[in-house]
Amino acid sequence: MRKITNKNILISSAGRRVELIKIWKKEAKKYLGDKTIIFANDMNPNLSAGCNFADSAFQICKVSDDEYIKNLMEECLKKNIGIIIPTIDTELFKLSKYKELFEEKGINIVISDLNIIKICRNKKITNNFFKSLGIDSPEIYNKDNLKFPLILKPFNGSSSLGIKIIKNDLQLSKYDLNNSDNIFQKFIPDEWDEYSADLYFKKDGHLNCCVPRLRISTVGGEINKGITKKNKLYKFLVKKLKFIEGARGPLTLQIFSNKEENKFFAIELNARFGGGYPMSYASGANYPKMIIKEYILKENINFEEKWESNKLFLRHDKTINID
Repeated sequence: MRKITNKNILISSAGRRVELIKIWKKEAKKYLGDKTIIFANDMNPNLSAGCNFADSAFQICKVSDDEYIKNLMEECLKKNIGIIIPTIDTELFKLSKYKELFEEKGINIVISDLNIIKICRNKKITNNFFKSLGIDSPEIYNKDNLKFPLILKPFNGSSSLGIKIIKNDLQLSKYDLNNSDNIFQKFIPDEWDEYSADLYFKKDGHLNCCVPRLRISTVGGEINKGITKKNKLYKFLVKKLKFIEGARGPLTLQIFSNKEENKFFAIELNARFGGGYPMSYASGANYPKMIIKEYILKENINFEEKWESNKLFLRHDKTINID
């Protein structure tokens, strides 16, 4: 039997990702054995719910600090970590940039190439990327030619921070107009359905799984009530996203659907696990298993669509006591 080295797993910037860590603990021990350790890190592990649920946790400096990569590398080597799973947008650029440096040490950061990260982090160019894939996206207006109502949001924002619905010019301040971080995007009518889709891309850029979820309601930009759907949108995404050069591992797509007109508008792509991924996992889309097989066991994986459709999921908060 081939010896597996560097098989411990790190959930980076764990924060509140308790569900994701529980999933990884279950799947890693199932496919790699009981001795596999799920690590988590954060700037203050004691105040991170995710770190308190991991097998073990350690402190890490800010991603923006000059010593971040050095410190992360030292911890991974010391702790026999073979897989790093990023969870927040702000760490993606740096982790992707230094991905090959970690690979030389037997550490796989499951992340897309830098060009994909740049596209995801800049909504000014995300629209053009969607169009290159044959997917429509809401028009971004020039600030001198605005059409109301519209959506105002930061070009590099996340978690719905800074988003405003602007109904007329009286609701726009000079600061809004002159802030170079803002973009002004066509408003999508309420009768359109909003979806998030959990995607998994193999190392070679081919789509391996896609789970669209109807977003019934959200909190802080994350879905908290949703239904998995194998519908026209699913078939559309599987066709359009069949291959994306440089895409790798989990990505999360936000897209609107008008089933009456059979139209779709993609608005955002995040190159990481989305907060609602546990819904997709519970429906049968096992991305940790795919990662373990590809990156640690070095096995080929095949397109997977045996997840359950029309499954309703409700998320909730839980208070824990830390002694």
